[in-house]
Amino acid sequence: MNRRDFIKKTALASAVTSAFVGTAAATDSKEKPAAKSVINIGFIGVGLRGRDHLSEMMDRSDVIVHSICDNDQNSIDETLAILQKAGKPKPKVFLGDKAFLELVKEKAIDAVMISSPWLWHSEMAIAAMKEGKYTGVEVCGGFSLDECWSLVNTMEETGSHLFFMENVCYRRDVMAVLNMVRQGLFGELLHLEGGYQHDLREVKFNDGKQPYGGGVEFGEKGFSEAKWRTLQSQQRNADLYPTHGAGPVAQMLNINKGNRFMYLTSIASKARGLHNYVVNHPKGGENHPNADVEFRLGDIVTTIIKCANGETVLLSHDTNLPRPYSLGFRVQGTNGIWMDVNKSLLIDGKTKAHQWTKAEEWLTQYDHPLWKKYGKQAEGAGHGGMDFLLDNAFVECAKRNEIPPFDVYDAATWLAITPLSEQSISTGSTPQAFPDFTRGRWTERTNTFAGLTDEY
Repeated sequence: MNRRDFIKKTALASAVTSAFVGTAAATDSKEKPAAKSVINIGFIGVGLRGRDHLSEMMDRSDVIVHSICDNDQNSIDETLAILQKAGKPKPKVFLGDKAFLELVKEKAIDAVMISSPWLWHSEMAIAAMKEGKYTGVEVCGGFSLDECWSLVNTMEETGSHLFFMENVCYRRDVMAVLNMVRQGLFGELLHLEGGYQHDLREVKFNDGKQPYGGGVEFGEKGFSEAKWRTLQSQQRNADLYPTHGAGPVAQMLNINKGNRFMYLTSIASKARGLHNYVVNHPKGGENHPNADVEFRLGDIVTTIIKCANGETVLLSHDTNLPRPYSLGFRVQGTNGIWMDVNKSLLIDGKTKAHQWTKAEEWLTQYDHPLWKKYGKQAEGAGHGGMDFLLDNAFVECAKRNEIPPFDVYDAATWLAITPLSEQSISTGSTPQAFPDFTRGRWTERTNTFAGLTDEY
């Protein structure tokens, strides 16, 4: 590139960046844009998870379910039944693998919520953002760094916001601990842990006739997630589902908002759990065809992340072995520690030295204002009520067209853990650097999640 071309390209890039930063700063100012009183939402993917989100909207007067989209007629029928039972108008229906491309073109739609299988998330989100829709997308692990950059670039080019739907950030005990972190009870943070430790063998295998626990089939013969999720365990060796652990940790460490993930290294155990499940299941056995399937995913994948401000983060992925459910949170600083698995803590000078103290009273005392405000409304909502807070935040942000608490930069960073861990494992646990998806703006951005306001 000659000097003249370099100057032209640099000037253009600077102008684009300046324009975007100015727009983002204006949108993130204290003067919030006027909210719409009612928004039209299109739901892309109305399987089990999509219907969870849609059901949360049935009691809201500020949401109209404008359209629904899926490639499965049964999912469409189940969704229409929910709407009919709630006395809601029948929405527009889009059926087929690429029908979402027509849904996002509906001019009346203000926002879309995407709850499709993982492989579709980014393609659908990009299509929605290009049509100017406020876009909510369910969580997963990314497939490549290029995919992560495509999400970032699309948002920056279109100005359409992406809300990454990480519900565990709204878990009641996690938010209470976040409140304690922000009030300095743990001192300066040093090390945090989280993960996805959940026996999903009955989710990954079934006979296609009942939701879970019905057999040893997957792929075309499977039901729901067994149709597609199990294939990931066959094809990839990585932390496939990192965001339930990474999301809450990122809020406590202000990742992308004054801090950032610098690099990671990952290691995986051997794979035995899914094979043993097939062999030992009454509908399986040594002679079942799936007994010969080679699963690449190590049963336990461990990832260590180093942060710009010096903290370390440990993430665990453990879904193919018999075990109790736990996200394995640990928050440790210079003044104390909290652990999820034993529901206990120690605060230097405030609890007994060298002993665990049950955390319940502390979590009640430091219950987050959002839970104090919405606790009653959240009763009965999915995942212990946190789905209510998540969906409420999505609706309120969409009504105002606000930068979401978990935006495209957070989405790209958390999604990137999967391809980076995959690369690390395949190269002998070598360190892998995180791209700076904020392009240097992480030093200037502030954390808006569950802050001084208790609106949402």
